[in-house]
Amino acid sequence: MTTQQPKHATLTFERKCAADTTRVFAALADPAERARWGTPSESAALIYDETDFRVGGRDVFRCGSKASPQYRGVTTYYDIVPHQRIISSETVEVGGKTVLISMLTMTLEPEGPGTKVMLTAQVTSLDGDNMIEGAKFGNNAALDNLVEAMR
Repeated sequence: MTTQQPKHATLTFERKCAADTTRVFAALADPAERARWGTPSESAALIYDETDFRVGGRDVFRCGSKASPQYRGVTTYYDIVPHQRIISSETVEVGGKTVLISMLTMTLEPEGPGTKVMLTAQVTSLDGDNMIEGAKFGNNAALDNLVEAMR
């Protein structure tokens, strides 16, 4: 059995939301809102099976195409400062095999009447470049959706 070497990347994203930090944080904390803006496309699904947004809590989710959300993920929360930052990790598996491990830091800063949202994702793919590209696509699309939802 051949095992791929891990691939690593540090991804950084920045967006400006029209809403203030209180509203943006609320959209990050609420699983129903996250499921709406976090889905990267019309053909994708993001389904939360468990949610526990608190330090030490975890979310369990499924994602992928609407027809087959075959990826299972677990987000664990390590640091939450309301209206300022969220630090978490995420593991993603498919068919019982871990394919992606990420450490995520999201910060919110007031910028005029709105909010500057910054996300740094340190990712390790155990499935080649595909999962890194998927993380880039998914995070970019989700943040674009968040900006739209905050109008």
